[in-house]
Amino acid sequence: MERAKNIETLSLCFTAGVAAGTAAIPLVGTAASALLLPLLTLPVLFREKLLRLGEKPAVGIILGIFLLLGVFCALNAALPGADGSGRLTALAAGAAESLRSFIGSLPFPSDGTAPLLQALLTGDRSGLAPETVAAFRASGASHILALSGLHMGMLYIIFDSLTKPLGRSRPAQIIRFALVLGGAGFFTLMTGAGPSIVRAFLFIGLNETLRLLNRPRKATRVFCVALLIQLVLDPSVISSLGFQLSYLAMAGIFLLYPLLEKFYPEGNSYNPLRWMWKAAAMSISCQVFTAPLVWWRFHTFPKWFLLTNLLAIPLTTLTVWSAVIVLALAATGLCPQLLLDATDALCRLLTGTLEIIASM
Repeated sequence: MERAKNIETLSLCFTAGVAAGTAAIPLVGTAASALLLPLLTLPVLFREKLLRLGEKPAVGIILGIFLLLGVFCALNAALPGADGSGRLTALAAGAAESLRSFIGSLPFPSDGTAPLLQALLTGDRSGLAPETVAAFRASGASHILALSGLHMGMLYIIFDSLTKPLGRSRPAQIIRFALVLGGAGFFTLMTGAGPSIVRAFLFIGLNETLRLLNRPRKATRVFCVALLIQLVLDPSVISSLGFQLSYLAMAGIFLLYPLLEKFYPEGNSYNPLRWMWKAAAMSISCQVFTAPLVWWRFHTFPKWFLLTNLLAIPLTTLTVWSAVIVLALAATGLCPQLLLDATDALCRLLTGTLEIIASM
């Protein structure tokens, strides 16, 4: 029965059921979910007989139940429902609009800086020049403009750094947990709660919960639990390209990256060559798992993806850090023009680098 208790196996069975149910909607319609409900109650009615079965039949039945649960949730999610917007979502949307306005009011030297920061921090790309969007797309850096786990990861590092001075006492750990999850959750709502952002929030929430409880953090288990939770909350998200690419990229990081990272000999962790190899291994791991889907959907492949990620990811990280500092100081009225100029220079360097790569 151990395999049936394995959350990874149950999560993958449920995911397979959601995928099957989503694919079956055009054929059987959403009303078919009513036919599955009696089947799902049978194990409860016959639980005593189920317990007397051997291990293999019982495991098969349990896994089959999770498969049918996935199908049921996918069909049920397609039924007409009420609007799920609430006060917190409206509050977050208002905060996003205020942040966009605040960024636009700052006296950056270049006209393109504020729209780029609005895209990086709020996901609003409406102010970007068409040539800038084209440069990001042609260089293989579209994922930088599309809010994803990359941006949440950057902000998580910022949250983590800002809360470290609280110390390691138990009360400090609880306060840090609340601040990090509160900030990450609000950012998730503020940016529209896209599939990849929700995935990143779930990863952070699970990791922080396990850390608070002093429980071991197994990457594949966190991956599968997050996948299970997200599909339970919204089975229809399985059809989203952002959801698919986000989990495929994380699968590459969890499964392939550790193997590639070991190719570089052990040594000083601050060795620049080692850092470059780790960054390259991370990029390759993501591309290996996401490239087939990208090619199937768009019939294209970013040939300079490795160069783009080696240059653009560090520049984007510096830009986001600089922007957060500028916004924090500007909110208090203490932001010097030097910092505004530095952030502006980083934005111009990022777009200029990508324009050069796009022209190659």
